[in-house]
Amino acid sequence: MDNSRQIIRFLGTALALYAVWYICYDLYYDHWFNPFTSLDTWITMQEVRICSAGLNLLNYKASYIENSLLINNHPVVLVANGCNGMTLFILFAGFIIAYPGPWKAKLLYMIPSIFLIAILNIFRILALALNSFHNRETLEFNHKYTFTFIVYLFIFGLWMLWIKRYAKPDPATVSA
Repeated sequence: MDNSRQIIRFLGTALALYAVWYICYDLYYDHWFNPFTSLDTWITMQEVRICSAGLNLLNYKASYIENSLLINNHPVVLVANGCNGMTLFILFAGFIIAYPGPWKAKLLYMIPSIFLIAILNIFRILALALNSFHNRETLEFNHKYTFTFIVYLFIFGLWMLWIKRYAKPDPATVSA
């Protein structure tokens, strides 16, 4: 298969996987089936709890109410479901699944990588909470640009690591 066909196949597969996820989860499950106990909400709440505990470990008087982090009983950040990283997990997984390679290697790479993306997102939320507490004027810029750049750069690095080091052609799909 020539390179242009491989690229088109990869992009088509990645787009199809994301579309299936979007239709099945975002449109059906999250909005029609169970909007108040969704996986998104559960992930958001776990991140808020972890961030509150992390801020307390850093000697801030932190707490949370639903998905809001507070320091000294004042709200510092609201963690929306769209900011919990789940879309990034799916985007990352879609890329790995769509890229050629054996399934076992994909799973062994995807699971810890998604865990690392989740940890990075927790550090992002912690940093934004501290940013909001100490210098609220720069919060919007850092939320919109600085941390978005850092997270996407990290994910891009994970993709490149997969391509360069771990992705091996699946013997069943290699033609002679």
